[in-house]
Amino acid sequence: MIRFLLLFFCVSTAVAQQIDADLLAIKSRMDAVQAFTVDIQLDVDISFINMPTKHAKMTYTKGEKAMFESSDFVMIPKRGLDFSLQQLFEYPFITVDRGEAIRNGKSYKAINIIPTDKRADFSIATLLLDTTHVRISESEINTKKNGTYTLWFHFENDDTVLPELVDVNFEIERLKIPLNYMGKDTSIDRRQMKEEDVKTGKITLKMTNYSIDFL
Repeated sequence: MIRFLLLFFCVSTAVAQQIDADLLAIKSRMDAVQAFTVDIQLDVDISFINMPTKHAKMTYTKGEKAMFESSDFVMIPKRGLDFSLQQLFEYPFITVDRGEAIRNGKSYKAINIIPTDKRADFSIATLLLDTTHVRISESEINTKKNGTYTLWFHFENDDTVLPELVDVNFEIERLKIPLNYMGKDTSIDRRQMKEEDVKTGKITLKMTNYSIDFL
């Protein structure tokens, strides 16, 4: 019996250690955000698409899909607005410490998130953790169907929980954007689109007028 309990304790401890403590601290901080509304300015940087700046209002409630209000149709990759990265935590996962990563002269803790449930829609994610300010600075998410997303989060000050600016890089072909529905004021150079071998895009999201409800 004693041997069984010792074995159970060792296995349980090993499993617990698979989830990075700094990531859990960040997740706990984000879980305190129950709801928020924010105004969004969206700018697209895609070589063959000419689209003016778009504006929308986003309403988020924990556990529900984000809602948008806009005078024009706004096409935003869903990963780009997953500030809390809840989709990464939806199913069981393990983490792997990848050491230190340097960005713009600053040091971050790099980890991999690897889902252990086949229902997860991504195969692996790499996060750069700002352990000093308890938040995520960068994420690269390899999805199973929609290619790879890379997100850079920019914060106004040291105490900010949610980002004021997010840069999203993604693979357009894998995303399968219905380009005809990006707004009447958007023009598309279809010839250039066909000629380009690698079709990638960047969206910049600028957030203002946050209203946040905490737990």
